[in-house]
Amino acid sequence: MTKKTALLLIDIQNDYFPGGKMELVGSLEASQQASYLLELFRQTRQPVVFVQHIATRVEASFFQPGTAGVEIHPSIQPQEGETVIQKHFPNSFRETDLLDHLHGTGITRLLICGMMTHMCVDATVRAANDLGFECIIAGDACATRDLQFEGRQVPADFVHRSFLAALDGTYGNVIHAQDAAIHL
Repeated sequence: MTKKTALLLIDIQNDYFPGGKMELVGSLEASQQASYLLELFRQTRQPVVFVQHIATRVEASFFQPGTAGVEIHPSIQPQEGETVIQKHFPNSFRETDLLDHLHGTGITRLLICGMMTHMCVDATVRAANDLGFECIIAGDACATRDLQFEGRQVPADFVHRSFLAALDGTYGNVIHAQDAAIHL
């Protein structure tokens, strides 16, 4: 049985880039890899799904509705006919029509990338795996930020690699974006 794969681009939005309200470490580099994947999927006429986080809490510090920061980054703009799913929680499946959309189009495998590695990418990969999807994660097309824990700073590179290491082999396979064609 042939596996039908979709590219899932999670929260690659302006607030995560330089000048945004929640700049991530490596967001520009990750978006370049995501853009490569987007072009690969468009060239091979495979489905693409953009996920856009929109804050619903008034006190949220980023992704506020009606701001430039909530918009999908120019490096990966959706084209006519491509699906955009709006969400309000880290898990892209929670209270969205993502699952119905994927089932309705016969998708069984997801190539996932986006932002933040430790939050929305992690939550979505784990949920997708639990829902029966085969997951491939383009680790270099993801980005995150420094975190604080027990008074100590955890550098973004450690956060990023730790979360990818936890996902790899259990919830999916982590690859480099440039190797994606081999896996499709």
